[in-house]
Amino acid sequence: MIVITGASGQLGHLVIAELLKTVPASHVVAVARNVDKAADLAALGVHVRHGDYTKPETLNSAFQGADKILLISSDAIGARVAQHSAVIDAAKRAGVRLLAYTSVLQADTSSLGLADEHRQTEAALKASGVPAVVLRNGWYHENYTAGLPTALAKGQLFGSAGEGRISSAARADYAAAAAAVLTSGDDQAGNVYELAGDTSYTLTELAAEVSRQAQKPFLYVNLPEAEYKAALLKAGLPEVFAELLANSDAAAAEGALQNDDRHLSRLIGRPTMPFSESVAQALAR
Repeated sequence: MIVITGASGQLGHLVIAELLKTVPASHVVAVARNVDKAADLAALGVHVRHGDYTKPETLNSAFQGADKILLISSDAIGARVAQHSAVIDAAKRAGVRLLAYTSVLQADTSSLGLADEHRQTEAALKASGVPAVVLRNGWYHENYTAGLPTALAKGQLFGSAGEGRISSAARADYAAAAAAVLTSGDDQAGNVYELAGDTSYTLTELAAEVSRQAQKPFLYVNLPEAEYKAALLKAGLPEVFAELLANSDAAAAEGALQNDDRHLSRLIGRPTMPFSESVAQALAR
């Protein structure tokens, strides 16, 4: 039995879609805080169970019979270590054979502000003694392409990444990697994968690609980190997310989002999606 936590989210749905290509639906469990958001998975024959990172008592029944678990990291910045630890403890009680965790690229050395909670979670995993594999996911193409229609209307993409190169990949690529690890016949315990796109680009290059495809002027405007955060706040983003995005861009300027290991394409057995293809998909919507 393979259990996917956070299954009602975008990544969770994609991982389950990948699993169902080779695993019977009856062998897959989708754990969600709101089971109504996983109704489409239940319709496919997947077991849907209630499980809430903030309510450890719900995780025992959620993990019943689990052989392998994918812990998709929480989006509750500042509270993630406690939430992840609750999952790790429940996985240990369940006696799982493998716990996979979605961390962040180069978590042990990263200057990303969000990396600290991932480092702490990785340490908790190691201390728990639960057989674990760490999937250090890099940036998603969608982190940039989701907002392209709005940015394109204004003719400008703002950020603080300077000329830092970003090795992003499509969310579906990371989902395929997670599914590959969970279904691998090899012992994955102890492995750490640095997952990133095959190629990298700067935000200036991203803007140029958008301009080429949209056939209209589109420029990247680089701002100091504080100014970028202020612009995000003015656009209506909550303080915590404005801080996260500005900090992440500043770290990208120093190389925090670049990686040439190609662990991702090797895991999925194909090249990662070029960012130009993700741009085309965003512009077509």
